[in-house]
Amino acid sequence: MKGPALLLAAIAVFGVLDANGKLLSGAYPVGQVISMRYIVLLPVFFALRGLWPGLGGRFRTAHPGLHALRIASMMVSAASFFLGFRHVSLAEGYLVFFTAPFMTLALAALVAREPVPRAAWFWCAVGFGGVLVAVVPKLGGGGSLLGFAWVLLGTIGFSVTQTVNRQLKGESGLAMLVVWPGLAGLLIFGPLAVRDWVAPPPLDLAMLMANGLLGGAAVVLSAAAYRHADAARLGTYGYAALPVSVALDFIIWGRVPDAATQLGGAVVIIACVMSERARRRTLSAAQGTSVGNRCVPSGINGKGVTARTAASGSGP
Repeated sequence: MKGPALLLAAIAVFGVLDANGKLLSGAYPVGQVISMRYIVLLPVFFALRGLWPGLGGRFRTAHPGLHALRIASMMVSAASFFLGFRHVSLAEGYLVFFTAPFMTLALAALVAREPVPRAAWFWCAVGFGGVLVAVVPKLGGGGSLLGFAWVLLGTIGFSVTQTVNRQLKGESGLAMLVVWPGLAGLLIFGPLAVRDWVAPPPLDLAMLMANGLLGGAAVVLSAAAYRHADAARLGTYGYAALPVSVALDFIIWGRVPDAATQLGGAVVIIACVMSERARRRTLSAAQGTSVGNRCVPSGINGKGVTARTAASGSGP
């Protein structure tokens, strides 16, 4: 359960990051918000590395192309979600974001060539159905098409990032996951921040700085999750962002979840539980087949027997 647990933690942190970004989006430009994230994150990382030499591993990689793709998708995702949530509510934005498990499964099958069992697709669809039950009634008032487009672009970037994370699972350490995206973020968004800088009061400055710690934690947790489990296993857990968004809506904006939201949340939880049960049944069946076909060393009569026939008490 290490992979799912890490992903659930990442989703919770991403939710807080999105809520914090939405609170800031009306007053601050995208360049300032995102560059502040890395202005905070990089010094914190190097300070920790100074206290614990070697923390995070090496800065070298055997897959520079994959890291470049990951950096690009991270920058697109960060900017797009920030701009999208400026125009739409968390609930509306998350409706689009919940296509991410399908995208991640498709990329895992088409690009990473990972086997995706039918049960994973089925329970992923059930989870998306739960999201529709919860969110569609809230769309009656309409929403910004531009906002939806930004969130969709961010979702594509997020899905690409998770797929690349899985392909980089063999690399040890997390330094490459933090430092190079941080430097790229400063190079891309730093000039925009200087051009459009808005002087923040102390509370807003603290919120801007918190984005750095939240963003770094979310990136590390999600990358670690895909190093411990494949997309087929983790796909359905992406829908756990629904109860996270409901909780944040209540805590920050005082919105009480209605009956549709509660029902949709229940469906999402059931889909997550059943997806994990289906995975375990598939794994047990595969292990049973492997054991059943495993050869046992020959007996004294020189004839080999299989574990299955030996267990049944009859020879070949």
